[in-house]
Amino acid sequence: MYGNIDEIDPTLQPAVIVVAVKPQVIAAALEAYRRFASSAVFVSLAAGVAIETLETCLGPCAVMRAMPNTPASIGRGMTVTFANPRVGTAQAQRAEELLAATGEVIAVSSEHLVDVATAISGSGPAYLFHFLECLASAGQALGLDRETALILARQTIRGAAEMAATREDDPEVLRREVTSPNGTTAAALEVLMGQNALMVLMRDAAAAAFKRAVELSGAN
Repeated sequence: MYGNIDEIDPTLQPAVIVVAVKPQVIAAALEAYRRFASSAVFVSLAAGVAIETLETCLGPCAVMRAMPNTPASIGRGMTVTFANPRVGTAQAQRAEELLAATGEVIAVSSEHLVDVATAISGSGPAYLFHFLECLASAGQALGLDRETALILARQTIRGAAEMAATREDDPEVLRREVTSPNGTTAAALEVLMGQNALMVLMRDAAAAAFKRAVELSGAN
């Protein structure tokens, strides 16, 4: 987006306008684009900015919220979208084709679920990066040097993620395939799964992220 109305070519007739600015400046940035409200679909990447806020800035218009994540920078992203009723089928398709250049795209049925997606796929890479930190640290604690521990942890996560992405089996099936009765993996899972320890921790973490996403949406 251009930040100054004087910089916009007066002959421009965009079909899709991607709004990628900080939430704090969105009202000022969108002022220059109100004249396109009757023809273009606006796709907002602004975190925590509700469609109602965008409509207040632009007037009646076709608006989509999109929540990508950081793997979009390498074409492996996950983007979740929600469109208001003014977005036509062709507009939605064009916007989704544009977003698909960064990875997978999925539409949800309510704006509330964009905040849920924020807690899962939006913030999720950071959860996995922290798991990578922890796994490598565990390797170091058992005697590996840091470089070797990171190589083992990175490739293990990469390989497991590829398996999960390319196979249609439920994650539980994949887990069981790795876990021999009374073996090393079973011993580790007794710690991670005992009293649903990791499950509870992840649910609490996602709930905290969702709560904050709702707070941010309400602040705009």
